[in-house]
Order: sequence, then C-alpha cells, then structure tokens
Amino acid sequence: MSKESTGLDADFFVSGGERDPVKAAREPARPLPKRFYKEAVAAPAEGGYGIFLDGRPVNTPARRPLVAPSQPLAEAIAAEWAKQGETIDPATMPLTKLMNTALDGVAAQMAEVEAEVAKYAASDLICYRAGAPEGLAAAQSLAWDPLVAFAREKLGAKLALAEGVIFIEQPQEALDAFARAVRDYVGEGAGAPLRLAALHVMTTLSGSAVLALAAARHEIDAGKAWEAANVDEDWQMRAWGEDADAMARRSVRFQEFEAAATVARHSTPD
Repeated sequence: MSKESTGLDADFFVSGGERDPVKAAREPARPLPKRFYKEAVAAPAEGGYGIFLDGRPVNTPARRPLVAPSQPLAEAIAAEWAKQGETIDPATMPLTKLMNTALDGVAAQMAEVEAEVAKYAASDLICYRAGAPEGLAAAQSLAWDPLVAFAREKLGAKLALAEGVIFIEQPQEALDAFARAVRDYVGEGAGAPLRLAALHVMTTLSGSAVLALAAARHEIDAGKAWEAANVDEDWQMRAWGEDADAMARRSVRFQEFEAAATVARHSTPD
C-alpha cells in the first residue's frame, strides 16, 4: 500500500483497457477481504474535493486523483467508503465506480460517448406507445407526455410518436436539436466527463435519452424518472404479480440510476 495514496492497486474497481468504460462502472468487482482504514472524509484538493482514507487520498484504478468538482459530491462518495463494513464491496459504491469510469474512460472518448447518448433519441422509449390495453396506454401518456413536451419546448426536438414497436424514423431536425442539447448540457471543463458519464448511465438504464437529459437538467427527480422508465414493467406486475428476483435486480439498477443523477446534479464546481 502506498504511503502517499490508496492507489486502488488491489483491484477495487474494474476500469480502463479496451472494455466499454461506462459498462465497467456497473460491473461487480472483487471485494477486498478486509477494510484497511478507519476514517473516510472529503476535503479540499487540487481541482476540487478529494476523498481521503485516514488522510491518504483515493486514486482511480489508473492512478488519477479521485477528485470531485463539488463538496456535496465528494461528501457523498466519502460516505460510500465510510459505510463499508469489515470488507469493501464495490457493488455498494456506485458513485465511486461512476467517478472512476468518468475519469479513466469517458474523459478520453468524449465524442464517442456523446454520440452514443444522442443516438438513443432515434428510437427513444417514450416514443413507442401501446394501443391497448387502455390502462397501459393511459399510464404511458401520463408519464411520457411531459417528457415529449420537454423535448419539444425546451430542446427544440419535435419527436414523432408511434403505436406499437415498429420503428418510426425521427425527423432529422429533431435528432440534430437533441444532439445539440446533449452537447450543451455536457459542456466543457473538469465536470464534463462526469456529466457525460452520468447521462450515459441514466440513458442505458432507462432506454430513454430524453428522460435521462430531463433528469440531468433537474426537470424531473430521479425517483419520478425511474418510475417513468418502468411504466410498462409496473403495469405487468400489477396484472400478473411481482417477481422477487426481478424486483431485486431493479433495485440495484435504481441505485445506479440514482448515483448517476447525483453525479449529474453535483458535477458543477462550487
């Protein structure tokens, strides 16, 4: 163990290499057999706020300083470390994993990840509606119509809606407008990779880039956004009953979604 920093040399988190850096943020890694620190705190560091374990700064797997641009985000990350028990389980640390992904992976391929997010608008979840049953169609409309209006009124993206699952081609003007909105949201500076990584995670988890951007821009909170992303599943569960295993998996995905929303909310420097 380095005396200068934690180094994360013991395979705390999966990162880097030729693997998809955003998918790596959600993959489980091997927990350490034993917690090696007593105290985890956030404190000012070069470029923002670092995470310190017994006074030693945390680094990413690629040995970059794990520095957040705002104090609330750094404190939330430090809380993940503080809550660990006798062993350290990265699966319970979605903020830390997402920060590692943003700093070690996304920062080096901003254009590619941005394009992948924008591409989702071409077949966005909220554009494909059920014709029946009537209750499901009404639930989709209640949850998704405000998001369609958000895209139209605040992003200038007039999306076309379809009934069923047959692909509908979106107007190029709408896709261009949405791509510009993504670019404007991500912006520049130290927080840009964090915002983009968070946006990508919310998009892939929900199946909707529009919903993800609305959550990132605080047009809808994480809980309501997650409900909107799961309208169809909730309808099915009301009709056929809950599946315990499915609900457990969904709970894990929501933790990841909520962590991404937290990063998006606090990725602007203090």
